[in-house]
Amino acid sequence: MASRYSITAGSSSFTSLSNFSSKSKVLQLFSLALGTLNRPRNKISFSVSAMGSSASSQKPDTTQETDNINYSSISDEEWRKRLTDEQFYIARKKGTERAFNGEYWNTKTPGTYHCICCDTPLFESTTKFDSGTGWPSYYQPIGNNVKSKLDQSIIIMPRQEVLCSVCDAHLGHVFDDGPPPTGKRYCINSASLKLKPK
Repeated sequence: MASRYSITAGSSSFTSLSNFSSKSKVLQLFSLALGTLNRPRNKISFSVSAMGSSASSQKPDTTQETDNINYSSISDEEWRKRLTDEQFYIARKKGTERAFNGEYWNTKTPGTYHCICCDTPLFESTTKFDSGTGWPSYYQPIGNNVKSKLDQSIIIMPRQEVLCSVCDAHLGHVFDDGPPPTGKRYCINSASLKLKPK
C-alpha cells in the first residue's frame, strides 16, 4: 500500500509517496530534514499516512524533540529567546511564582503536564491534588522524568528541589506531607509546566 511520508523541520517540509516498506526513502527524507536545521533544538515532525484513508481514521501528526539534545549546552541567551521572562526566571534561574497566581494552581483539566523547556511529560492530572498552598501539587511524577536534589538556598530550612531529569529545569520542591499512596507533595511552579489536555 502506498503511503505518504511527511517530515517538517523548522520552516522546511519534505513529503514523498512510496511503498510503506521503503525504509530507505524514509531515512533519505529524514536526512534531508536534519540537514535543514539551523539550530539543533528545532522540532522535527514525522508522520506516515496511508493513501486513500479517510481523515477521521488518521491520527494527528505527533511532534517530539530529538533524543540527542544536549540541554546543558544551551546558553541563557538562547533560553531567554525560547521562554517568557517569568518562565526563564523560574525554570532556568530557580525562581518561585507567587502563590495562587500561577496558571495551573487550581486547574482540574484532565491531561499531562510537560516541562516548559524540553516538553518532557512530568505529571499526570490524575496525580494532582488540592494542597491548599496555591501552587499545583502532585503526589507522583511520571516514571523517572523528575529528579530531586538538596536545596540549601535557605540555610535554616533545607529542602528538596525538584528538577526535570532531561533538561534540569527548576520545577519547585517536594515535601513529605502529601496524600497516599506516596505521601509526597510535589509543589510545582505553573510557569515550569505546559498542560496538554486529553
